[in-house]
Amino acid sequence: MKSGTVALIGRPNAGKSTLINRIIGHKVAITSPKPQTTQFSIQAVYDDSAVGKKPSRGQILFLDTPGVFAKTNDPKLKEINLEAEQVLKGDVDLIVYVIDPTRERGLEENRVLGTMRKTDIPKLLVFNKSDKRGKNYSEQYKFMEDEFDDIVYVSALKGENINQIIDWIFENLPEGEKMFDVSTMPSKTLNLDSKLFLEELIREKAFLRLRRELPYMIRIVVDTVEKRKGKDLVYIKARILAPKGIRK
Repeated sequence: MKSGTVALIGRPNAGKSTLINRIIGHKVAITSPKPQTTQFSIQAVYDDSAVGKKPSRGQILFLDTPGVFAKTNDPKLKEINLEAEQVLKGDVDLIVYVIDPTRERGLEENRVLGTMRKTDIPKLLVFNKSDKRGKNYSEQYKFMEDEFDDIVYVSALKGENINQIIDWIFENLPEGEKMFDVSTMPSKTLNLDSKLFLEELIREKAFLRLRRELPYMIRIVVDTVEKRKGKDLVYIKARILAPKGIRK
């Protein structure tokens, strides 16, 4: 039996959240074209037995970290950057580094790579968005291959080669007992209760539907969640909070 913790790292919009959703089998992290949609680490459990694997190889605790910005003067974004870096200083067994080769390598990638180089644990390099057509900058990332234990080309959006990531993780995780009894868990996430999950879903829809009129650092607060009598509906009352001074 294998058991351990795996951190997903990468620059904003590399596809980490889409990848974790695909691995877990349902949405645990919100996604959008906006950079830095993920603003805190998502902790989600993958269990072989829960997806019908026999015999079960074990259990994986995934940490989906926020994308790392190169430079920012925004206090909130600095806090997000720090959180992503702190994850790697914790009790992590493996790193899955996600790259978007449809974008040129830049300062953000250099910062993520510098953070990754501070650890000596096994690392997998994942080239995401292999289904994309058009410009491809894979050659700009070739120098990184020697710093990783293995390389996988995937499409998180279409689910291509995802099993290769899972196989590599189980091959490299340490032996150990399962950390969680998934049969008693109401959700596969550890740090998202129902209220926080609803707040994240609303924030995702705001990001997808609004454009310039949307302040980047909005926050959602769910005040009420109740099932209305006689109706097969759930009533949700929530507020969308914008930074002070955004109205002009």
